[in-house]
Amino acid sequence: MSAQRIEIFLSESEIARLEQVVARHCRRFWRESVPGEIEKLTCLVQRRYTERLIEDVEKTFIGNPSLMVIVSDIAASIPAVAEDAASALPVEDAPPPNALERWFSRDRLSTDELYEDLDDSLRVQPNYLLTVVLSALIAALGMNSGQTAVVIGAMVIAPLLGPTMALALAATLGDGRLGARAAGTLGIGALLAIGAGALVGSLATIHPEIAELSNRTVVNAADVVLALACGMAGVLAFSRGGSLSLVGVMIAVALVPPLAACGVFLALADFGRAAGAIHLFAINLVSVNVVGIGTFLMQGLPPKSWRMTAGILLIWLALLLALASLLLGPFAFDVLGWAR
Repeated sequence: MSAQRIEIFLSESEIARLEQVVARHCRRFWRESVPGEIEKLTCLVQRRYTERLIEDVEKTFIGNPSLMVIVSDIAASIPAVAEDAASALPVEDAPPPNALERWFSRDRLSTDELYEDLDDSLRVQPNYLLTVVLSALIAALGMNSGQTAVVIGAMVIAPLLGPTMALALAATLGDGRLGARAAGTLGIGALLAIGAGALVGSLATIHPEIAELSNRTVVNAADVVLALACGMAGVLAFSRGGSLSLVGVMIAVALVPPLAACGVFLALADFGRAAGAIHLFAINLVSVNVVGIGTFLMQGLPPKSWRMTAGILLIWLALLLALASLLLGPFAFDVLGWAR
C-alpha cells in the first residue's frame, strides 16, 4: 500500500498551526494529548506527499525543542488511502504533477528515509571493513574455481553498494558532506577489496583463463548497456525500500568481483588484465551514478541547486564517455605497453 503513518509531536501552543500545515498534505489526521503539555497529530499520508509534509513541518517549526516526527509504513487501512489523480492534493505555487510524475514518485521513500537507510553503510567500522574483505575473498575464490553461485554470494553481501547509492543521492541533492562520506567509504572499501584479491592471488593456485575470472578483465559495449539498465533497476528498487542485499543481486553490476580480480592479477604481475578489471569496475560505478542521478530526479527528489546537480551529472557523463571510448580498440592499453 502506498501510504504511510506520520506521528508529529509538538507543544500545545503550536498545534493549531500544525493542523493548518498538515491539512495541506493529507486529508485524514487526528489529534491526541500526551503527557508534558505535548500534543500528537497522527496522519495517514500518500507516500508521494511524505517528503513535502516533513519539509513543511521542519521549515515551519524549526528550532522548536518539542518537535518530533515519526514515519512508519502501514499495511492497510479502511477505507484505503487513495492513490490516484482524483485524490491529488494541490501544491502551492506549482503545477499539479502529471501522470508520469505520479507514477514514478508514488512509492518512493522520502529523502529522510533514504538518508536513514544509507547511514549505517557509510560508517567505516569493523563490521564494514570485515564485510568488504570477506566479500572480496569469496568473490576471488569463487571466480578462480569457476563457481558462479559463490560469486553471486559476494554480490549478496554488497558492501560497496551503499556508498555507491549515497554518491548518486549526494549528487542529486547537492549534499557535499554526504558525497565526501560516500567517496571516502567507497575508496577505503575498494582498496581493501583489491588487497583481499591480491592475498588470494599470492596464496592460491590461480587459473587466469577460467571464464569467471577472465570475464572480469574485458569490457564491451554490451557491458555498458547492461550496467546502465541494471543500475537503473537497482536504484528504483532501493528508492522504494528494497534492502541493499536484494538490490545487490538485482543490480547484477558487480562492484566487488572486478576489484577482487584486479587484486588477483596484480599479485600475478599481470598488469594488463588488472587494468581491464579496474576498467570494468569504473564502468559499473560511473554507470550506476549516471542513471542513479537521473532516476532520483525523475522520482522528484528536490536538488538544492539544479545548476550544481546538472554540473555533477555532466561530469559523470563525461567520465562514462571517456571510459566507453576505451572500447574502440586494444590501443588504449597498448600505448601503456601492456598486452591483454
